[in-house]
Parts: sequence; structure tokens; C-alpha cells
Amino acid sequence: MASFKGLAGEGSAAPPHVLAVDDSSVDRAVISGILRSSKFRVTAVDSGKRALELLRSEANVSMIITDYWMPEMTGYELLKKVKESSKLRGIPVVIMSSENVPTRISRCLEEGAEDFLLKPVQPSDVSRLCSRVLR
Repeated sequence: MASFKGLAGEGSAAPPHVLAVDDSSVDRAVISGILRSSKFRVTAVDSGKRALELLRSEANVSMIITDYWMPEMTGYELLKKVKESSKLRGIPVVIMSSENVPTRISRCLEEGAEDFLLKPVQPSDVSRLCSRVLR
């Protein structure tokens, strides 16, 4: 079993594994479809809490892409928990939102998010992001 390095493609032939987190089943389906069409392995969950549970048991996540507004735990709170964890902090986190709020975007980027995407997410956003984050 390969050891976790935080980024995919380091000596492995397996496609990068992306964890997609969104409480909206429609948005989860859209982002999962875009990622899968770009040859990524995708696990989709409906909450930040479920994402953390999965991350505790799944060591080979290459990137997390999460909605900002979700019940129980926001994407921002998920980002903070990932970046506070010595085991998880190397995983790039991307935040998505349908609201263009500059202060929110800045706060997420300052906390360690790799990028902030505005919904609806387009295939070009994902390919640009993945070529930069998962190189």
C-alpha cells in the first residue's frame, strides 16, 4: 500500500482521489460528474462531519472540494479542522459557493484554502484547478 503524500501521481498509476462535500444532492452530482469526466476517482458526502469521518479512515485523498454553506459544519469549519490536523493538513482544500462575498473568499484563502470557486462550477474551473493543485 502506498504511503500518503498529500498529492496524487507520485509514483502511482491510480487516478487522484477527490472528496466532494456538499449538502445539495444536485451540486454533489454536478461536481462529481465533472471530476469523473476528468478521470478522477470521486467520493461524495453530504456534510463536513461525514467528510471528517471518511478522512479518518481513508488515507489516500488527493484533494477536498467543499461547499461553503452547509448545516452542522460549514466548509470554512471543515477547512480549519483539516489544516489543524497534522495528518490531514497536506491535503489541498477548495471551497465552492454560489455567493461572491470577497471577505469570505479572503478568509478562506488566508486559512489555507487552495482556491475558492463560484458556483455553478464549470469543467474549465476543475481542469484549471486540478492542473495547478494536483500537479
